[in-house]
Amino acid sequence: MTPDGGVPVAMVLRPLGLGDLLTGVPAIRAVRAAVPGHRLVLATTPTLEPLARLIDAVDEVLPARELEPLDWPGPPPELAVDLHGKGPASHVVVAALRPGRLLTFDSPGYPGPRWYPDEHEVRRWCRLVTEGLGVAADPDALDLAVPAVTPPVSGATVVHPGAAFPGRRWPPERFAAVARHLAAGGHDVRITGGPDEVELASSVAAAAGLGPDAVLAGRTSSLELAAVVAAARVVVSGDTGVAHLATAYRRPSVVLFGPVSPPLWGPPPRPQHVVLWHGDGTGDPWGTSLDPALATITVSEVITALAALRSPVGGTQTSPRSPALAEGVEQDRLQVLGVDG
Repeated sequence: MTPDGGVPVAMVLRPLGLGDLLTGVPAIRAVRAAVPGHRLVLATTPTLEPLARLIDAVDEVLPARELEPLDWPGPPPELAVDLHGKGPASHVVVAALRPGRLLTFDSPGYPGPRWYPDEHEVRRWCRLVTEGLGVAADPDALDLAVPAVTPPVSGATVVHPGAAFPGRRWPPERFAAVARHLAAGGHDVRITGGPDEVELASSVAAAAGLGPDAVLAGRTSSLELAAVVAAARVVVSGDTGVAHLATAYRRPSVVLFGPVSPPLWGPPPRPQHVVLWHGDGTGDPWGTSLDPALATITVSEVITALAALRSPVGGTQTSPRSPALAEGVEQDRLQVLGVDG
């Protein structure tokens, strides 16, 4: 596709969840660096379009659905990059555009870099672009522009109890205990969530002794939620999209992991992000019951992690360092706290 007087187009496919989108940002930036004269089109989930437009490397957002054909508006792109998966199902989607160049991981009929199942999600896509297009990719280039909307609240302590699947949801009564502790310490605690998490957020707020105004779940657009996180004092959540927003805005965070290990999906090794994980999770991010590794994280561990951050609004955050738990992923150097039961 060469609109606007013959400008070549690069298309990047990433139609997944919020966390997936945000972990793909460094690779998207690397694609931009590889083809600076191209118009870069990001094909992603329609509900994520407002947030996708906050990625400075993206010129246009194309609504897309997972593994469905793209409604491509013009001639074939000069370059198409599959940031969806290892293929071949997603490779077919990008190949159907008949691009001049196609970049995918190696699978039958699609030559490309090798897929490593134990590679961190951010580094995986950075490596694909580096090996496939010959440009450097910075795994720490995760930042997102702050939305041009006024957040409902600034300087709040965000407690996000929800997650897409039960296996990644820490018990709500424990989130409530953490929220109650923080409120007693003078934090302006707000409970966030999507439209389908209003009941969960309300129950956490009630159990924490907070009023209905503390519940932001169902009351914010995606841009308003991002603005709340960008202006937050600290974020407490499970392994979900809000945790990745905290990373994108470099806000202090305590993230609780269970079925999926932090060396695969955790935040970068920065002092303001602390990970709690006991290892030996099921490995199933779509689990229908609370993951045993997540279940063993205690309220006191979370409170200890929050105290270690020592994070006044606008201040400098520090946290303890300890090695990543999974063998063979030393390069990720995640800060993992509280590994003993």
